[in-house]
Amino acid sequence: MFHRASALCGATVLLTLATAAGARAQTSVAPSESGQTRNPATPTVTSFPAAAAGDGATTNGFNLSRWAEDWRVMRDPARRRDIFDRLKFLPIAADGEVYLTLSGELRLRVNHTTNPNLRDARAQRQDINRIVGGADLHVGPHVRAFAEVAHGGISGVELGAPAATLRNDLVLQQAFVEGNAEIDGVAIGARYGRQEFTDGPNLLVSQRDNNTIRYTLNGVRAWARGARARVDLFDLKPTQYGDLGTDDDISDPARRFSGVTLGFAMPTTWFGGSKLYVDPFLWRRRNTVGAWGGRIGPATRYYVGTRIWGDAGPLTIDWTVNHQSGHYIDQDIDAWQVFLAQTYRIGASKTAPRIGVHLDYASGGGGYGDGKLRDAYAPFGNNIYYSYGLFLTPSNLIAVAPNVTFSPLTSVRLTAEYQLTWRDSVTDAVYRANGQPFAGTQRIGDAKIGDVARLQAVWSIGPRLSFTGRYEHLAAGPSLTRAGFRSSDFLAGWLSFRF
Repeated sequence: MFHRASALCGATVLLTLATAAGARAQTSVAPSESGQTRNPATPTVTSFPAAAAGDGATTNGFNLSRWAEDWRVMRDPARRRDIFDRLKFLPIAADGEVYLTLSGELRLRVNHTTNPNLRDARAQRQDINRIVGGADLHVGPHVRAFAEVAHGGISGVELGAPAATLRNDLVLQQAFVEGNAEIDGVAIGARYGRQEFTDGPNLLVSQRDNNTIRYTLNGVRAWARGARARVDLFDLKPTQYGDLGTDDDISDPARRFSGVTLGFAMPTTWFGGSKLYVDPFLWRRRNTVGAWGGRIGPATRYYVGTRIWGDAGPLTIDWTVNHQSGHYIDQDIDAWQVFLAQTYRIGASKTAPRIGVHLDYASGGGGYGDGKLRDAYAPFGNNIYYSYGLFLTPSNLIAVAPNVTFSPLTSVRLTAEYQLTWRDSVTDAVYRANGQPFAGTQRIGDAKIGDVARLQAVWSIGPRLSFTGRYEHLAAGPSLTRAGFRSSDFLAGWLSFRF
């Protein structure tokens, strides 16, 4: 938890920043969650394209990070269709310049996993619920404060000891103050407190919405955004969750994540019409209790890379290359990651079918102390990208995955994928999503990890209600089976209501 004195000091700094910006100050705007059907508010100031500002994607008014939504459109009573619309703009001052936006979510989910941990064992069933409530206070166009609490519950079969991200009585999931201003056409801002951070490739940094309690960090993020370029600076520590109440959720003293991300909007005339962005980044992650090959010790890892992403006609791309250097105990780090995802839309409609493939490389080797540490590592990326069952991660991994997405009905979206995976180094282990190795795989000489067949269906029942179903079969290859591990099936379904 943050000390009250520190929070007050941060609020004072941001208020001073915002006031000094003058009468042209403007709250920065960011967006919402795919699958919803509401119209987003229209920002009154245009700086760097909001969709590429590092706050995640906003679709039809909703965003995974609820503070990134702008509901000023609900100032007009004629735009409100029900009581939930009314909760999006609750004026506190008579002129409407001070107002409150409320948000919430209820998610009911069931997971079924055969051979949990890829061992021959009774199937695991997880019955999970998530309850989230948030409040976003806007004090004029310059200052805001956001707070969000969450509850995670779980029951079922073969649960073991659920992590605090699955079972938690009450979490202060986010709590920050923010100041925004515009100076000579440049939008500047700073945020201090507990917050989600997604300014980078999804495979490297993510809220991890698959978890019941989301991944958050504590510290400061500041930015400057012009019409075609931006810069974001941050210095953050992950939240270390307890599982009892808000008093045992602290800033992790062992880990720190800091750096700078740049962004450049390419000319929209390229390729006959496009929206393409280039985002170089330089990050540092420090961890006093890093773990590889059964050893625990200090690690400092530097990330130098670039992400190129966006749309060019019917083609959508998301390409990232990064090199990782630094030190782990007595080893130098020398690792690479290359993520190449692309889809092609067959037809003019936004719901037209898409075919695609992602080609990924994450270097491996040295995890057990033989020379340089060549195992790549993602700070806190999307942990289900390679396996819904959390059995794979972008360390010592090569993956090729063709996929197709289509809508058999207007409100239903299906995605099917077949992924082939290998190890980069056969003298290093196969790694799980949590970074832990499958014991003994480092002694197996076969490169093939296995094949993963996946299917996902999303049914948008209404503007706020959706149902998602997922199925996955991991067919274990020789690098797993020869070490005693099995194949596994994963099946999940959940109903999510948001306002």
